[in-house]
Amino acid sequence: MAEIKVLSTHAVQEVLTELGPVFERASGFDLAIDYDPANALKRTIEAGTSFDVGIVTRAVIDELALNGKIRRETCNDICRSGLGIAVRQGAATPDIATVAAFRRALLATRSLVRSKEGTSGVYFEALLDRLGIAEAMRDKIEIGPSGRIAELVARGEAEMAVQQIPELLPVKGVQYVGPLPGELQLWTVFAAGIGTLANNPAAAKAFIDALGTPSTAALFKAKGLEPVLR
Repeated sequence: MAEIKVLSTHAVQEVLTELGPVFERASGFDLAIDYDPANALKRTIEAGTSFDVGIVTRAVIDELALNGKIRRETCNDICRSGLGIAVRQGAATPDIATVAAFRRALLATRSLVRSKEGTSGVYFEALLDRLGIAEAMRDKIEIGPSGRIAELVARGEAEMAVQQIPELLPVKGVQYVGPLPGELQLWTVFAAGIGTLANNPAAAKAFIDALGTPSTAALFKAKGLEPVLR
């Protein structure tokens, strides 16, 4: 049976976990999926790793296409995600509805975990400067590993987590507080494209097409993402 090698950001992991078996049964292809932050995947791809489908941020896929690593004509936006906050299950839920309330909540927390190099972590570091609290927060920030950093909150290693909403929702032992205030929100568009050296470009196209169906759009919504309609 033909295999489709997929390199994907964690943001769509829950979607692919459900979509994958359905696609495999319908298509006869096997999916082999590796997850990492978009910037880490960019390095992996630039180092020459072979793959059929890449699912990364629009900014990264544009750069990979420019550098000849992904076929530009195959790139399709599939969904977008905002950033949110989570705290440990049973903890008091902070008010983050406005910029002022969000700033107070950050200053009041004893510790906060962000991703090391994911889109959310890089943005949040700059956001602290924008809010004028970078110095006050310096000793409170924990740098999480690749993947679902809210797991550190569930284990009691941090009080609060900031990450892409679909990466917070599945973590057991935490409660999702809500999205960042609109004025501070970062919407990240995720796109899929076929690798220039893909072993099975026809199968890769079939998989990308499956990401754009109405049923997959409903799945994106259920997992905290907004589908991009084609």
